[in-house]
Amino acid sequence: MRRRPRVVMWLENNGYPADGRVRREAHALRDAGWDVWVVCPRDGAGRRQRIDGVTVRRYRRPEAGAGVLAYVAEYAVALVATFVITVGIRLSGPVDVVHAHNPPDFFAPMAVVFKLLGAAFVFDQHDLAPEMYRARFGADASDILGAALSWSEKLSYRVADCVISTNESYRAVAIERGRCDPAAVTVVRNGPELAIVYPRSPDPTITARSDLVLGYVGELGPQDGVDHLLRAVAYLRSEFDIDVSAVVVGDGPARASLESLAVELGVADAIEFTGWLQSEGVMRVLSSTDICVGPDPSNEYNDRSTMIKLTEYLGLGRPVVAYDLPENRVTCGEAAWFAAPPDDPYRLAEVIAALWGDAPARELMSRRGLARARDLLAWKHQVPALLAVYDGLAHRTRTAR
Repeated sequence: MRRRPRVVMWLENNGYPADGRVRREAHALRDAGWDVWVVCPRDGAGRRQRIDGVTVRRYRRPEAGAGVLAYVAEYAVALVATFVITVGIRLSGPVDVVHAHNPPDFFAPMAVVFKLLGAAFVFDQHDLAPEMYRARFGADASDILGAALSWSEKLSYRVADCVISTNESYRAVAIERGRCDPAAVTVVRNGPELAIVYPRSPDPTITARSDLVLGYVGELGPQDGVDHLLRAVAYLRSEFDIDVSAVVVGDGPARASLESLAVELGVADAIEFTGWLQSEGVMRVLSSTDICVGPDPSNEYNDRSTMIKLTEYLGLGRPVVAYDLPENRVTCGEAAWFAAPPDDPYRLAEVIAALWGDAPARELMSRRGLARARDLLAWKHQVPALLAVYDGLAHRTRTAR
């Protein structure tokens, strides 16, 4: 009986199966006959698990901190733990592919070791780490760490046998900045799982809060623009005289400052911060909103990134207002209204108010969003590209043996 090819996925900035992209990729590879292992932080889960045919090995990471040094400590522990666990997996049998999900981009030196042992290396670039770092920490960011991130990204491109990009903007970076062979860079977008992302019956406790209920889901970081959403709510109340509230699903390092800003703006009574919810809870909350918002402002990171929340809004049939960023246009097409300039909360409020006043447009947008999610963005449309990458790697490793 021929051995199933084995892939070990490295994941640092999230747990498994909480990370939806990693889970979807793992399941696609499992269904294609791969023996899939995931190495990731514990995040409250057990050290060893077998989940839906995927073997998971977890390590304990340091408590999260807010500064640059906290990130350095976290990454150092992750690298050592991931290497030790992967060595243990390799001792139990051959490893055909090591698959690093960034951020961070610091897995490349480890990948060299496993390449010497016969594995191929896939660099799955979820984020542009140098741009994300600058967007998150701004002008006060450490030049040393910024340089280290750029070096790590360059090394990841250099070592990788294949690069997986989440959109064409990231693919262009890999080819132009990373000097990767275009044939070795494949786009596998973040598509919604339609078995999970579909409209639910609205929760009457949410719909009754105000005439207009806005929704947001995602990270609460400095670069995510939730402060723009809060300011837009304040403008909708004061300048447009709309009875409005917003439900913010998610968490992150900016949450405390956002809660303080809501008080400062006088809209704390209109904003609910739910924290992270289980998938069903997220879908129920967003299905209860009138308009969902993508408030990420323009910067070198956001302009090139695909916002997963927008694909979920579309899959739920929610009317969408977002800032006019290049990849937001690619994701939403005609299923959203865009605010420009893409960093002006007043303009964001103005577009929301206009859409709120146009019920036929909201209904048309809902239909367009559902169709776009179903026919173009859904995860099932991304799987063939992923499997094509792995078919090539499987052929290469068989030939090498």
